[in-house]
Amino acid sequence: MSTTTPTAAVAPLTTGDAELLVTAARRAAEAADVTVSVTVLDAGGHLLAFRRDDRAVLISGETSTRKAFTALQLNAPTADLVDAVQPGAPFHTLPTALDRPLMFIAGGVPVHRDGRLIGAIGVGGGAPEQDHEFATTAVRNLA
Repeated sequence: MSTTTPTAAVAPLTTGDAELLVTAARRAAEAADVTVSVTVLDAGGHLLAFRRDDRAVLISGETSTRKAFTALQLNAPTADLVDAVQPGAPFHTLPTALDRPLMFIAGGVPVHRDGRLIGAIGVGGGAPEQDHEFATTAVRNLA
């Protein structure tokens, strides 16, 4: 008989949390007069929330989803991964290894609770630096 120390359960990302993330990212974007799409995924990569403003470029919805997926899969902000996908870098061939394309530009941010990955947010539509700021603002507001 082995003895293991039980680990504390971590609350998953809920649809309520996802809506708060979308709202915070949209407000940050609106304050900067930028129109964005926002996607929130749970820890399993399932869509919890999505919002695309009618004024947003259609592809921004796909972009925000791919950014969220990338941040979730690699458990890192996409802004931190740009150098890792250059030729000869660690992730250079990674996009072909997964069944879903990744997005290595800023705007995808993982969401953690009690130190555990519980989901990710992706923002698309602004400049990469803006999208990153909108996503990180939303995650900070959730905490």
